[in-house]
Amino acid sequence: MGKVIAIFNQKGGVGKTTTNVNLSAAIAKLNKKVLVIDLDPQGNSTSGYGIDKNEVENTIYEVMLDDCNIEESIITTEFENVDIIASASELAGAEIELSQIENREFILKKSVDKIKENYDYIFIDCPPSLGMLTINGLTAVDSVMIPIQCEYYALEGVSQLMKTIQLVKGRLNKNLEIQGVVLSMFDGRANLSIQVVEEVKKYFKGKVYTSLIPRNVRLAEAPSHGKPAIYYDARCRGSLAYMELAEEFLDLEEEEDF
Repeated sequence: MGKVIAIFNQKGGVGKTTTNVNLSAAIAKLNKKVLVIDLDPQGNSTSGYGIDKNEVENTIYEVMLDDCNIEESIITTEFENVDIIASASELAGAEIELSQIENREFILKKSVDKIKENYDYIFIDCPPSLGMLTINGLTAVDSVMIPIQCEYYALEGVSQLMKTIQLVKGRLNKNLEIQGVVLSMFDGRANLSIQVVEEVKKYFKGKVYTSLIPRNVRLAEAPSHGKPAIYYDARCRGSLAYMELAEEFLDLEEEEDF
């Protein structure tokens, strides 16, 4: 049975979607079957995989509101081993619609559980907020991956994020764990980046990946071409870093299985 992982940080601009798109593509490249669920109304993971959310009939919005089965919403992408369930602009108003539904925190989980065994990994790109969509995302997963940028305010909001995870773990998903912390936008020439890495390692003892994601122009360009970076420019620093992270991720998963 597959593992379901939320990519989550309620702070915007930390590389959440960049990590979701590029790590999922890199893991899929290493012969794992991957599903990406874009739960963010902005739909950047959807467009990052070259899909126009406005042209998709069955999105995660229809799944959440019980207008279609989750199987009907799965799109096979042009990229090796990657399927996606697209976002929809209507998700922005879904918070209000969901508030009327009984057991609303478990809506996504019920659907995801039906298809879990079809994939090695399912990645859920959560919105950068703490509303009902994010609660659904955190309730549906086994673990949370937290991207943090190597900048001055890196740890701002992290204690609130940890409170949210603990709250969901205590009330809705007792098995919820921290998968790991991804450090993004690293600049090895800047003392600040190096200091942030040390601070984050102290805070998340033993949970920080050693693979660092650098600031990289090609990583930033890839979404406008509707491709993960490893398909846009496989040899750029950003692509190599995400491939390294994917290998580290899978190595740690194998260690856990023993």
